[in-house]
Amino acid sequence: MKDTLDIVAFTDGAAKGNPGPGGWGVVLLIGGAAVRELGGAGGATTNNRMEMTAAAAALEWLAEAAGTDDAAVTVFTDSTYVLRGVTEWLGNWKRRGWKTAAGGDVANRDLWERVDKAVAGTRRVRWRHVAGHAGFPGNERADEIASDFAEARQVMLYSGPYDGYGRDLMHVPAADAPIRSVSKGAKGRAKGAAHSYVSVVDGVVLRHSTWAECERRVKGRAGARFRKTASAADERALLTEWGARLDDPAGGR
Repeated sequence: MKDTLDIVAFTDGAAKGNPGPGGWGVVLLIGGAAVRELGGAGGATTNNRMEMTAAAAALEWLAEAAGTDDAAVTVFTDSTYVLRGVTEWLGNWKRRGWKTAAGGDVANRDLWERVDKAVAGTRRVRWRHVAGHAGFPGNERADEIASDFAEARQVMLYSGPYDGYGRDLMHVPAADAPIRSVSKGAKGRAKGAAHSYVSVVDGVVLRHSTWAECERRVKGRAGARFRKTASAADERALLTEWGARLDDPAGGR
């Protein structure tokens, strides 16, 4: 019997302007011995669509070129949208006929169907979160590839032995590492000026002009959440993190 082949995939997407010119990138470590980089441009698009494209492309390439019948694939993504979509929301969306909990159409359905099909074509795949811009070489390189394609720069994609790659793809987050939801470019959120104050109570989201107003709404309400956001992109990431019911034109596209 053939030994199990372990494959690690780092995936990332970028959209300069969100929406704007997009790109996606993938770094694959195959059996600890070979590396293959993938990437492409996405035209006028969004960051979420490029994140999804990268994840789907990684699994599609593996199924066609590497074969995954005996492979255990781990996909690392810094997108909570992709991570929660594929592990938490997708099944419910399909059961509801591609409707959100609130009854609206699921955003990016075409790509969710592509991701779903790609997952089905892989015997064993698990999904792990990796914090973006946190020093993990595989994620950093996938981000470089995505950004270069988005900005129409020339991209040299590596395909060859891991020994000659020059990046430590074995450096990955601990298995019990928490998911960080801070969006790219929003690391200074706690200290910087607020874009908005957002709360969710009983599944209903409101944006507030002051922190005090936000606190008043959630005080004493079971299951309520509230947070300061630093930018429109940060707000979209937060709304997506809070669940499929918020997957509407304001969050998730």
